[in-house]
Amino acid sequence: MPRYYTEEHEWIDVDGDVATVGITDFAQGQLGDIVFVEVPDTGAELTAGGDAAVVESVKAASDVFAPVDGTVTEGNGQLEDDPALVNSDPEGGGWFFRMTLSDKGQLDGLMDAKGYKAFCDAL
Repeated sequence: MPRYYTEEHEWIDVDGDVATVGITDFAQGQLGDIVFVEVPDTGAELTAGGDAAVVESVKAASDVFAPVDGTVTEGNGQLEDDPALVNSDPEGGGWFFRMTLSDKGQLDGLMDAKGYKAFCDAL
């Protein structure tokens, strides 16, 4: 399953027309301990670069952006009860939402793992 990354430090795993989205380990490290997560509602229409979710840490509140256009099929309900999942497993069990992709061509504008590492190293 291919994984892509955004400059806003979201990751997106793509399986056919379905994508799973979360924040990267780098983002979690910058935010510190996550204490609250608000995921989008099922059926929400997202636009690439638009607000999709909210994450709050002991340091700051931050928006999570949609990496591509699509429709939310599922929010990770576990995060509402246990937002610390993002601290322990940001790029696995701490995923934020799943969505169907409206335009797979938008993935071409995202980074692969090597490109994302180079991007972070330059920050």
